[in-house]
Amino acid sequence: MNVEGKAYRTIWLAQDGKTVEIIDQTKLPHEFTTVRLSNLEDAARAIRDMLVRGAPLIGATAAYGVCVALEDDASDARIAQVYETLLSTRPTAVNLRWALDDMRARLLALPREQRQRAAYRRAAEICDEDVEICSSIGDHGRDLISGLWEAKDRKGVINLLTHCNAGWLATVDWGTAIAPIYKAHDAGIPVHVWVDETRPRNQGASLTAWELGRHGVPHTVIVDNVGGHLMQHGQVDACIVGTDRTTAGGDVCNKIGTYLKALAADANSVPFYVALPSPTIDWTIEDGLRDIPIEQRDASEVSHITGRTDQGDVATVKLTPDGSPAANYAFDVTPARYVTGLITERGVCAASRDGLEALFPERKTLSA
Repeated sequence: MNVEGKAYRTIWLAQDGKTVEIIDQTKLPHEFTTVRLSNLEDAARAIRDMLVRGAPLIGATAAYGVCVALEDDASDARIAQVYETLLSTRPTAVNLRWALDDMRARLLALPREQRQRAAYRRAAEICDEDVEICSSIGDHGRDLISGLWEAKDRKGVINLLTHCNAGWLATVDWGTAIAPIYKAHDAGIPVHVWVDETRPRNQGASLTAWELGRHGVPHTVIVDNVGGHLMQHGQVDACIVGTDRTTAGGDVCNKIGTYLKALAADANSVPFYVALPSPTIDWTIEDGLRDIPIEQRDASEVSHITGRTDQGDVATVKLTPDGSPAANYAFDVTPARYVTGLITERGVCAASRDGLEALFPERKTLSA
């Protein structure tokens, strides 16, 4: 993705060939800043404090976190310590565990002196694979959007509603739910995006709107509770959201508030699509409500908000009365029955085990 005419990924190897650079997403949209990750503590903080976020990018950052952590010690014990430290940073997104499992298995199979070089090689592969996967998701989702436009006889605008940020900032590049929108826009299909603000961290207002603006995609930021009203009045042609973990049965876990959008879409016969890369599928669980751990973050994310003043200063202010406690559930689970279809790198399928296994038959063989 381009920022001020320069091509960026969200994570890349620095020129020294050892440290890793990322975009500090906590500073957006008011400041574009990059941060260097030099050791395990840097990588863990970047994930935990959401300098990086989005399931695919969390996985890529964890992979590179392993690399920088093995600079002086690539022993079995060190790999185990690094694994546990990074795994504990964010509990909900399954890509974190997937990337760490992949790195650990590959490295432990090698002699100690070969491990760090192999770690960097595999981390780079994970990033490249994510870009390819997200581009393919964009192609399949673009075809869905094209179908919506054809159903309108190519008249008017296709209005899409999204929640949170599932664009290139949530991945290494392209994004998941936003990739189809970019591809449709680039193909000349007139799209307009309703961007949920996505409280409490406002990833929609801060990140998705920033991305769309730089790509030239028409969009409007709305408060989280407007979506149902828009659907009631025929102003949403489809919803497209991302997911941090999808069960083998098709339940999807995404940013808090996604479930309510799915309910509104179902009540108003609006298609509700979920875009996901295959590493986001957790084949070990079926029931998302029962088995997906829901991260609870610090209450200050609810009670305080950061923005830019009229004087141009970035400031954090308190919203709630002194003494009022706040709860901060970061994700919710949308049952598969409310999902119209899952958009993956291999195509679109029903939100069900049969649907997923039809696209990923090798998983059916492994689970048989």
